[in-house]
Amino acid sequence: MDLKKVRNIGISAHIDSGKTTLSERILFYTGRIHKMEEVRGGGDGATMDHMELEKERGITITSAATTVQWKDNLVNLIDTPGHVDFTVEVERSLRVLDGAVLVLCSVGGVQSQSITVDRQMKRYHVPRLAFVNKMDRTGADPYKVTNQVREKLGVDAVMVQIPIGAGETFEGIIDLITMKACYFDGKEGEIVREADIPADYQDKAEEYRQHMLESLSMYSDELMELLLSEETVSEELIHKILRVAVRGEEITPVYCGSAYKNKGVQLLLDAVSRYLPSPLDREIKAHSIEDENAKIALEPDTNKPFVGMAFKIVDDPYGQLTFTRIYQGSIKKGETYFNQRTGKKERFSRILRMHSDKREEIDTATAGDIVAIMGIDCASGDTYASENKYCALENIFVPEPVIKVAITPAQRSDSDKLGKALQRFRKEDPTFQVMTDEETGETLIAGMGELHLEVYTERIRREYKVEVEVGAPKVSYREAPTQPAEYDYKHKKQSGGSGQFAHIIGKLEPMPDDSTEQFIFEQNVVQGRIPKEYIPSVEKGFRSSLDKGPVAGFPILGIKCILNDGSYHDVDSSDMAFQICARGCFRETFMKTKPVLLEPVMKMEVECPSDFQGSVTGDLISRRGLVLSTEMNGELAIIICEVPLAETFGYSTDLRSQTQGQGTFTMELSRYRPVPAKIQEEIVAERKREELVGAK
Repeated sequence: MDLKKVRNIGISAHIDSGKTTLSERILFYTGRIHKMEEVRGGGDGATMDHMELEKERGITITSAATTVQWKDNLVNLIDTPGHVDFTVEVERSLRVLDGAVLVLCSVGGVQSQSITVDRQMKRYHVPRLAFVNKMDRTGADPYKVTNQVREKLGVDAVMVQIPIGAGETFEGIIDLITMKACYFDGKEGEIVREADIPADYQDKAEEYRQHMLESLSMYSDELMELLLSEETVSEELIHKILRVAVRGEEITPVYCGSAYKNKGVQLLLDAVSRYLPSPLDREIKAHSIEDENAKIALEPDTNKPFVGMAFKIVDDPYGQLTFTRIYQGSIKKGETYFNQRTGKKERFSRILRMHSDKREEIDTATAGDIVAIMGIDCASGDTYASENKYCALENIFVPEPVIKVAITPAQRSDSDKLGKALQRFRKEDPTFQVMTDEETGETLIAGMGELHLEVYTERIRREYKVEVEVGAPKVSYREAPTQPAEYDYKHKKQSGGSGQFAHIIGKLEPMPDDSTEQFIFEQNVVQGRIPKEYIPSVEKGFRSSLDKGPVAGFPILGIKCILNDGSYHDVDSSDMAFQICARGCFRETFMKTKPVLLEPVMKMEVECPSDFQGSVTGDLISRRGLVLSTEMNGELAIIICEVPLAETFGYSTDLRSQTQGQGTFTMELSRYRPVPAKIQEEIVAERKREELVGAK
């Protein structure tokens, strides 16, 4: 396969922007499927939403991969979820893709999750095209959406198409590069017909073509000169500038259409082939195992040693499927390769090309491919290579879970099955965590939101036939210092046998609010007052104290531990003595920093008809919410606010009853902030009560 003609792309967007419907149309027009299904409304459900739960709820829960052929290009396509609860699916897909399509609703525009997805694309330097979908909806306005992309996402968005009509009158698209009108004829929009631009759109097309050329001239001196001398600009030159600017992440071309009404999809596929990079155009760097700062450039060359990344794990009835992106070299069925993290040699027993939940066996796969491998046991984000200790790829960013619930099987005999299910889901999804509460002995599951945990409990019931009882959601609070405190702490133990002695002097202080680090250890010990080998022991002791704070037993963050001085004993000092000393010192000194509880605060975007705006805003304020902005979008009010997670449980039901079922909301973690003193007292008292119950 000619790598120049391979495209690895993902489709990402806010909830209900039409990602899965667009994927379904792409599969149909590329000949992968012969009948289009809808996400909702009977039938077999969309191809990429293959899970029963996805079909019932009409949402995407797991990202699905497939391979299609468009003209002479091979496109590996991943459809991702929109809900922030499944954000890791988007995160890990974008980590291994070369390009993406950001889908936007022509009415909703840039919504909260569009901003999150944009941030993920920028994190992994993924070039993108924007597709303004749902042009057949009343109130569709691609011009407004393009301006929002510029303002809210801070990217240079350029319209390369304008629509003919909008809402019910949406007929087709004007291509500003070829200056032709495109209509989509046939029963399913499969025939693309080019025609002259309608007379009443001629002036508008000229005006927007001029805007497009002026934007592109910022990336090309040649085009700038042609515009200044008012000469004609060739199509080839426009394509060339767009290709370079898109691949350099400098520009985002904006396309429009309606996937549901089968309009505009083929032109988007042409743009994917034309402008998004192939594996040859991406610069991928790994780092040496011995030295993280030593970078190794990977080339999509089949003759070089194999390097690939396992980015997603799925357990299915036939064994574990490991989705892998191959960056360099090639793999063969039955050969063995090294896991760079564990150093273990593993056999790739089968290589599969996936089409949603269907699979096709292949014997080899080469650089640029995205395949599933059977027979290996690894974690999400592991690097595989043909040589041991060759290199490691930058890992996937995994956000911390914000919500916990206790889970128990209704019948004791189902404990083993529940254990198996939790073990599997924990392996598949790095944002889903399982732990045991030491005091109560309960099994706790933690995740990114109520929907996230609800989906997993439902999957346990269906896939493992285990009836479970779920406790009330608990918030993951944190503890943090508010003022500096100095320490001078000695640990002495003399009771027969070898003694223990350690002495440390220093300071604990809070970190600045804008710090991204959660813990910093700084040492300024001079003249060997504490031997070098014991200083890491002090840090280890401090670190081990962070898991459970003294205020209410929550993890500690935002603290800097400074070690300035101390003393030791030639015989009695040891690694263990300094660790115990640091732990005791931390327990005693941390309370002097006047610690407070921090709570997760969610950024929430609520959409409701403008008639209900007052009551919805009032309700949010009563939940200790802070309203950041309110926008009007036609008849809809969009309220953006910050609300403590503890106040959001059951909000979907309350919002529906307040807005006659018409309100919707999305939320994601914004930051941690101090809990009001009165509420902190209640939380601490509640924790003490729980401990007493656990002790009994």
